[in-house]
Amino acid sequence: MSTNTLQANKMGVMSEGKLLMNMALPMIASMLVQALYNVVDSIFVSQVSESAVTALSLAFPIQNMQIGFAVGIGVGVNSLLSKSLGENNQEAANRTAGNGLVLMMIVTAIFTLFGIFGVRPYYEMQSTVRETVEGGIAYSQICCILTVGVFLSILGERLLQSTGRTVYTMITQGTGAIINIILDPILIHGWFGAPAMGIAGAAVATVIGQWCAAGLVWFFNFRFNPEVQLGTRYLRLEGKIVRQILTVGVPSIIMNGIGSVMTFGMNQILQNFTETATGVFGVYFKLQSFFFMPLFGLNNAAISIIAFNYGAKKPKRITKTLKIACSVAFGLMTAGFLAFQLFPDALLGLFNPSEVFLSIGRAALRTISWSFPVASFCIVLGACFQALGNGIYTTLTSLCRQMLVLLPVAYLLSLTGDVDKVWLSFLVAEVASAAATFYFFRRIYREKIQPLFDAQ
Repeated sequence: MSTNTLQANKMGVMSEGKLLMNMALPMIASMLVQALYNVVDSIFVSQVSESAVTALSLAFPIQNMQIGFAVGIGVGVNSLLSKSLGENNQEAANRTAGNGLVLMMIVTAIFTLFGIFGVRPYYEMQSTVRETVEGGIAYSQICCILTVGVFLSILGERLLQSTGRTVYTMITQGTGAIINIILDPILIHGWFGAPAMGIAGAAVATVIGQWCAAGLVWFFNFRFNPEVQLGTRYLRLEGKIVRQILTVGVPSIIMNGIGSVMTFGMNQILQNFTETATGVFGVYFKLQSFFFMPLFGLNNAAISIIAFNYGAKKPKRITKTLKIACSVAFGLMTAGFLAFQLFPDALLGLFNPSEVFLSIGRAALRTISWSFPVASFCIVLGACFQALGNGIYTTLTSLCRQMLVLLPVAYLLSLTGDVDKVWLSFLVAEVASAAATFYFFRRIYREKIQPLFDAQ
């Protein structure tokens, strides 16, 4: 039996729950390691100064945009490639992978130019504290100019995910994160005789980890992923394939871009209270990643399974996968809610907090976490939108969550003069997003899933 047939059997025949866990658990494990290194970065940086923590918080929108473009193109490649494999169209799968690689290189060049020319104006418009501005510039320039590791590693991981080889993505992401964690104290604080680089050391550690992950993931693709054959003849942009990739990918890019705009906007609102509040917001994002990043790992696995079975015209497997994914996601986010409610002081205590930082952070974690269980359904159903080629629905629900509702509500609540009330805007926005998500899901079910049942 050919490798391709074995792959088809796994994606189209293995029981839905077992398949979802088989594909999702390696990604969840690797994303938990990713979340760990994000937190470790901030823990070591917090020992430099509170301004250094704020600088990392202000850097988040830039990093989020980098990941957003990489994941967006990757999701488009993932969805189209999985569908092509489900249809047994090897040539289309190869051309999809080649076009995805070229698109990644174009975006890499754009971020490199931003690192050279755009980082300083970005920081100077947000803060007047010299330590915050200079530290942020040093950190973001390194991450942007050497960003190719991010784009190559994410595309390579998506190619492996498309063919069900998620255990390799766990190895690559885990390796990159562990290297980062090891290098953080060495480069930030000058352990073992190395020069103490401060916040710039955190950036260097991050970049080295990303490059190592990229090298490993492409080794795995060339050595163990025969379903995707990347020859030079496929490294040529084709309008039809690019449009198909971007139809799914651009909404995901916009979604992450919206996240960057949201973070930028929230930083401006919180700066009106105190720079400490901005630092708290950045630390919150590090901590919530322990729950949201595994949720996105589950989401990524669901996209591949749904896209494959849509191409194979197996609607029962689509709906069963969604039900299981929603149940797992709800359990995961409920655990996050309980952790933030019961142990906020212990979580914040990792970041060398002042009393003011601890007071603001305690209220932030307990208030925002009420939105977690609601978010679980929104994110999983968003996987269905992307897998079925309607990523615009995901964009619209993200607009509700992060811009159209969140920022206006946060601004209005900030007028009360009480920073603790600003955090309520997250729950209000998530409820609005849930209403939009359920509306769009009913619509896509009628248009794309129900006709598959009717045809049987």
